[in-house]
Amino acid sequence: MTYVIGPGCIDVLDRSCVDVCPVDCIHVGERKSYINASACIDCGACEVECPVSAIVADRRARGDETLNAHLEDSRAFFLEVLPGRDRPLDDPGGAPPTGEIGVDTPLVAAHPKRNGGLP
Repeated sequence: MTYVIGPGCIDVLDRSCVDVCPVDCIHVGERKSYINASACIDCGACEVECPVSAIVADRRARGDETLNAHLEDSRAFFLEVLPGRDRPLDDPGGAPPTGEIGVDTPLVAAHPKRNGGLP
């Protein structure tokens, strides 16, 4: 089991999940954060910390069309070439070495912008 960050994170980017992750597996795009499933240790710290309940277990995401799309999108974030980059991130070995990525997948980039942030 691992976790996925759903559409509730888009344009919020609270980053509390990043602060509590013991293995630095959460990477920050331009409008949303992404969990590197190969680095996640399934501790669940991020899920309870998220102020907008955007983080769910992958088994729950598979049963929901929207969340499943974000589960697949999270894989794409690490395995496909992102806009403006010349190669995939692959397994960057934790968020600090790469810093904020500053770009999102096409799914997130196409999502309508929200005004404001946290509810």
